[in-house]
Amino acid sequence: MYPVSASFLRALATPHQVVHRVDAYFNGTLTLADLPITGGAVKVDRGSKIRRQLTLELADPSFLPWRPADPLAVYGQTLVVSRGIQFPDGTREMCPLGTFRVDEPSGDVYSGPITVTGKSREVAIQDDRFTAPRSTSGATSTVSMITALITETIPGATIVNLTSGARDQACSTVVWDTQADRWEAVTQLATSMRAEIFVDVLDRFVLVDVPDLTTSSPVWTVGEGPTGTLITAGRKITRAGVYNAVVASGESAYSGVPPVSATVTDTDPASPTRWGGPYGRVPRFYSSGLLTSSAQCAAVATSMLRDALAPSVETSISCLPNPALEAGDCLRLSYAGGRVEDVLVQALTVPLSISADFAVTLRGSKEVPA
Repeated sequence: MYPVSASFLRALATPHQVVHRVDAYFNGTLTLADLPITGGAVKVDRGSKIRRQLTLELADPSFLPWRPADPLAVYGQTLVVSRGIQFPDGTREMCPLGTFRVDEPSGDVYSGPITVTGKSREVAIQDDRFTAPRSTSGATSTVSMITALITETIPGATIVNLTSGARDQACSTVVWDTQADRWEAVTQLATSMRAEIFVDVLDRFVLVDVPDLTTSSPVWTVGEGPTGTLITAGRKITRAGVYNAVVASGESAYSGVPPVSATVTDTDPASPTRWGGPYGRVPRFYSSGLLTSSAQCAAVATSMLRDALAPSVETSISCLPNPALEAGDCLRLSYAGGRVEDVLVQALTVPLSISADFAVTLRGSKEVPA
């Protein structure tokens, strides 16, 4: 969760004034400050290759671009978006929601409204497919190779490694072919060190541990009652995307290492998804030339299995949103009747209007003693 003050979190549970800000930039220069938006949303999805996506609405048709240098044109223009609270004394506390490349402005040229869509900077890496075979040969470590692949596309990009322990490691030799997806190569490298990578609200490429509900601490409590933030909640649980075994394998014609593999299954006798139990056998398979030992395969499979075991639980929370939340955060839900559970945020949509509800998709559920 983006760091905010205790006053900010307390205000979420009381009537407060919501404020938004959207600034347009081109090549690092501010071109239009505080656009007069009428609505929109920022969608954050941990399961998507592009972590953050933006939709904006403006009533004034004069914002529709006609020239390449116009603030909302599609030639490298970006939008910096934030949402926050204005306190009774007039001070504001803002939460950044991300930096977005303008992808598609559209609307009626006479009457409007104008709709603008955008994506966070993973899309720039994804667009820059390899124009020649690209090898990891010469890379001093996995993080250095990730850095090279990103900065070849975006010189000066900030890459931050927030993983725990000695995750960075020597990088085995693999070759990606011409036309291969550069961002897919980056995510493969991150997976090999049991991590995930995304662009955060500060426009940084961040490497983090794969979220683990068993070790995560709640960053925010969503509860019912006069001082709570939960008004209504709908719940749906699904088997989709839930596996109870992971088979990880590695083979590369360039590393000189024979094929390796490892299988990790849910062996907890008390688990409802235990391998071979009533849930059945539902394996997931993962293969990468970056895996060069059975131990490395087992470590990656174990990390994937922790995430794959968590059931998908969808809930829609009717409340004013907490814009500081990030996909992967742990929330504590407190229901009337005393039921309390910890859950992981899989996706959320932060509205850029005052009246819209806060939609959150949750993954996993760990009951907490009341």
